[in-house]
Amino acid sequence: MVEQRQHGRTPVHNSEVYLLRQMPPTFSTIPPLSPPSPITPAEDDDFCNGMPIEALSLSQPAIAVADEKLAVEERLSNAVHVLSTETTALQNLTALYSTDRFAREGFNRAVEAITRRNHPKYPHHQHNSHSRGATDGKIVVIGVGKSGHIAKKLVATFNSLAIQAVFLHPTEALHGDLGQIGPRDTFLLITFSGKTPELLTLLPHLDRSLPLILLTSHTRPETCELIKHRPDTILLPAPIHEPETKSFGVSAPTTSTTVALTVGDALAIVASRELHPSVASVFAKNHPGGAIGAALRKPSSSEKSARELAVRMEMIPLLDIPPEKTATGADVLRAGYASPSGWVRLQTGDVISPRRIRKLDSADLVTGLGELKGWLVTSKKEFVPVAADSSVEKAAEWVLGMRVALGDGQYEDNAIVAVMDRGECVGLLEVGSLMEEA
Repeated sequence: MVEQRQHGRTPVHNSEVYLLRQMPPTFSTIPPLSPPSPITPAEDDDFCNGMPIEALSLSQPAIAVADEKLAVEERLSNAVHVLSTETTALQNLTALYSTDRFAREGFNRAVEAITRRNHPKYPHHQHNSHSRGATDGKIVVIGVGKSGHIAKKLVATFNSLAIQAVFLHPTEALHGDLGQIGPRDTFLLITFSGKTPELLTLLPHLDRSLPLILLTSHTRPETCELIKHRPDTILLPAPIHEPETKSFGVSAPTTSTTVALTVGDALAIVASRELHPSVASVFAKNHPGGAIGAALRKPSSSEKSARELAVRMEMIPLLDIPPEKTATGADVLRAGYASPSGWVRLQTGDVISPRRIRKLDSADLVTGLGELKGWLVTSKKEFVPVAADSSVEKAAEWVLGMRVALGDGQYEDNAIVAVMDRGECVGLLEVGSLMEEA
């Protein structure tokens, strides 16, 4: 030990055990020596079957792939968070307009304000029916920033649904554009905060005799700055359940513009339905272009004939049952399922329509056809004749008139229309299908 210290070396440590006690008389009781310490990996060139530690570590390409996968997952997770947040906002908005008195009253008043100045029952239409567009009121939609973009989209929606609307920028309004406001117009202001400076500046210059609808985040009038300056404002709430800063870490208008656009769409659709007998018709007239226009150019019910809608007689197969067997509801169901048209015809010329086949229940499947005839089978004498060249619209009007006049059930939805050409039945049609097509 002394020599080692003198030469600057430290003692060698190992796991050998030295017994410092008196040797017993016999060696049989001496415990075995401790095993030697295992060789450390550094001392063994064959560690991990000869593979050095560096070879077991991840390579740079493998790390890059893992990082890319994590980045993709994070990207999609963020996207789902946005979608989920905006969905929650719309769900809360639906609940608000389903239950909240202020929201429901505001929406009702807003629709009335629009329809009252556009509906043909009001006196000014009677005197100016030849120049409807020149005398009817329009909706003047006002907003700035992102609310201005929402305003422009709603203007396009209103116009496509045959409700005249224009966009008015609040700054340009103060520089001459106030001249486009007419005496029968309705204002629709869009501001999430309810205190947009440009709108507050414009407000005193808007005709107080014209209705003003405010689309805003506020759900009560007393909290909205703009309404304090004009108490007769119609409040149309479009709140969000949490601030966008909390949702996304930034105050960029996202959820707030989604709910504003949704309430505006609801207002446009509902008002148009009350102003026009057929919203689909006016939309088709105003939107002839693009894929939507192409889809809407399909033949209308006034152009399509009853012959085109009817199922031809040759497309209705016979119920083929051996003479020795009694037909049951199950046989009818199988035949209807196999029929290309869903119809089934009997040897007598009577028919079973798809609507009636669908009414078969489990008990009817084991019941004889003779017992089911009362409601399942339509005899030829019950057919409602319609000229083959009649338009679907005209045929439906005639059937509806007969239904109202007779009221005996003969012209209900499961009744059968016989499409006649020169005294011959060329096809059949359910009354319900005729009404749906019309």
